[in-house]
Amino acid sequence: MATLESLYSYLTPRDREIIELSGYGARMGFGACPALVIVDATYGFCGDRREPITDSVRRWPNSCGEASWDAIDRIRELLAAFRAQQRPVIYTRGAYRDDKWDMGSWLWKHARSRPQEAPLSQSDRHHDEIVEEIAPQPSDLVIGKQKPSAFFSTPLQSYLTLLGADSLVVAGGSTSGCVRATVVDGFSANYRIAVAADACFDRLQSSHAMSLLDMHAKYADVLDTADILGHFGASA
Repeated sequence: MATLESLYSYLTPRDREIIELSGYGARMGFGACPALVIVDATYGFCGDRREPITDSVRRWPNSCGEASWDAIDRIRELLAAFRAQQRPVIYTRGAYRDDKWDMGSWLWKHARSRPQEAPLSQSDRHHDEIVEEIAPQPSDLVIGKQKPSAFFSTPLQSYLTLLGADSLVVAGGSTSGCVRATVVDGFSANYRIAVAADACFDRLQSSHAMSLLDMHAKYADVLDTADILGHFGASA
């Protein structure tokens, strides 16, 4: 489990001291009306089954392997709690043309996203489809996006305004990419944010750990799912 104490083991004694002296990592707390934002929990980032990442990434270039399926179990718990209390649930997923023209700069940086180099997934699942185990319900919102942040060129912020949401609980993947970008933009828009550490996933363990630490230091409260459920009076 990605507890903060276990994550702090990645830090040198010097870095621990600097965090303590600088005053970073203070608790911002939860807002009165949080929305749950599930970032890109799709087959493209999870693969279509639980298997070692070295196998999954051969068929799904962006897969985070087993870590994503561990996180999905925790995401399911968050979804159950938010839906039981009739709190807003918002998903994001990729939304691109079939010819991938609108992927833009992704094609410059990720070779296996290019149409001529993309592998066959050998699956009937679409890479931008949200994993069935945590599929959206009719009352949930689903937002298509093309860049890392769920806020960039999407209606997310206007939806949050319409919902009266003052804070976010964020889960999904990847921790160092789309989750972090969403958290930074949410922080910039003055939302209180909690990140469910064990409900987030990444393909690189080091990036996952350091991104959680960095978000906790500056932009969000990084907590385990159990702590978030406890705040809302829910249990796994």
